[in-house]
Amino acid sequence: MSMQSVLNSFFQFEIKPMQNPLGFVYVLGSENDGARKKELKKIIDIHALDHQEKNLLASEKRTLHFMGLSGAVWILQNAKVPKGQHGGLLDDSTYGWFRDQGGALVAQFKSQTLDQVLVNFIDCDEAVVRPVLIGFELAAYNFLSAYNAKQSMNIKINLQSHGRIKLSDDWIEQAHLEARSIQIARHLVNLPPNDLNPEGFEKIVTKELNFPKSVQVNVWDHKKLATENMNLLLAVGKGSNSPPRLIHLRYRPKKASTKKPIAFVGKGITFDTGGLDIKPSSGMRMMKKDMGGSAAVLALAYWVAYSNYPRPCDFYLSLAENSVDSTSMRPSDLYRSRAGYLVEIDNTDAEGRLVLADAMDVAVRQKGKDEPEIVVDIATLTGAIKVALGTEVAGLFTNDDVIAEQILKAGQRAAEPSWRIPLVQKYFSALSSNFADFRNSGDSGFGGAIHAALFLEKFCGGKKWVHLDIYAWSDKPAGAMGFAGGNGQPVQSMIEWLKGIG
Repeated sequence: MSMQSVLNSFFQFEIKPMQNPLGFVYVLGSENDGARKKELKKIIDIHALDHQEKNLLASEKRTLHFMGLSGAVWILQNAKVPKGQHGGLLDDSTYGWFRDQGGALVAQFKSQTLDQVLVNFIDCDEAVVRPVLIGFELAAYNFLSAYNAKQSMNIKINLQSHGRIKLSDDWIEQAHLEARSIQIARHLVNLPPNDLNPEGFEKIVTKELNFPKSVQVNVWDHKKLATENMNLLLAVGKGSNSPPRLIHLRYRPKKASTKKPIAFVGKGITFDTGGLDIKPSSGMRMMKKDMGGSAAVLALAYWVAYSNYPRPCDFYLSLAENSVDSTSMRPSDLYRSRAGYLVEIDNTDAEGRLVLADAMDVAVRQKGKDEPEIVVDIATLTGAIKVALGTEVAGLFTNDDVIAEQILKAGQRAAEPSWRIPLVQKYFSALSSNFADFRNSGDSGFGGAIHAALFLEKFCGGKKWVHLDIYAWSDKPAGAMGFAGGNGQPVQSMIEWLKGIG
């Protein structure tokens, strides 16, 4: 299950003349119709056969493909898109369109057995070039090739820029860094649970990702968790022969920052049977993906470290396997959390909020320069959020209106949308208990995602707090995600948000 084939580029990107390319891609970056059509005519005059010219020039499609005089030709065209409903927050973005169109070309390169492609960026800026390169990389991912440590393809891509931006190897590497960070999250979610239990997760973090010196990695095993009173995390992992862990990645930039850290906490249930409140077999099929939150947090740590992000960050992976055993936690069990709350177990399948709660308490209690300004938890937490928003839109809960607006806009730009769900405080009464401070789930069949968020809010320590309830999975191939499975949600939107507040 080596990560090395995921971290490598699937392409040979070069910025120098190419002899005898077998395919040609033209990316037209101008939003001006007149300028774009002028460039389009030049390309068609060079490549098209006589009988193709009229139809190509008359086409209203933004993506064109034809077999020309010198080989296969693809043309991707920018365009102004009118703002839609909801203030444009759910509109397609320039990034998303070019990422998915660029990614869609990769399958065609393979089907036509091309090994040399010339990509011309004409009048393009970073907002166009970057997503095309990221799309190439995302679409090239194949789980079996990565799992068996085999390169799935090796295509030579020559990049040429004409106009607004000058390409460089460093610039290309930054796009590749974003892509491989997303790939890390995708691959982790796809790994089988017999490989990726808490111990296997620890090995990947400590042995395979090779974090730079700016990152300190600290692992708390089950003995340390006990001394730290992390009884909720321990309770969830009691039924597994792979004990729970908390992994803390502490990033401090080379140049000192005056800003307080941002703390990310990821739910890392490496497989979820539901515990004694066992899931039906149909509900257990994809539960290897229940560590999607920790996968995303680890991917963000990788991007932050290798991009030399200017602000300090902390990343907490709260890892456990929720299994069925005579030692498993039971409904009506009582456990005192690290934060001091006595929690009654109402449902053993509401375990994600338990592992997050203890880890959040570790994050918010850091002192001095390590005290976080913002705490962000990311989790595949509830089926209720998928019922409400579908599979592609994350549920956003936060106690800060400014951060909510920042993340909503970042999600739109990154083509990874979220939608804010209200923290209806009166709903917390559904978690009331006669025997503890509160229960881990409610008896109502309604508002499940809100109940979970209200539970977590108790552990944010009064800090600015964000909870992202995600799906982390693509049920079928689409766009740049040419492989169904883990999709890296919400790595792209979080990178976009971090760039904006750094």
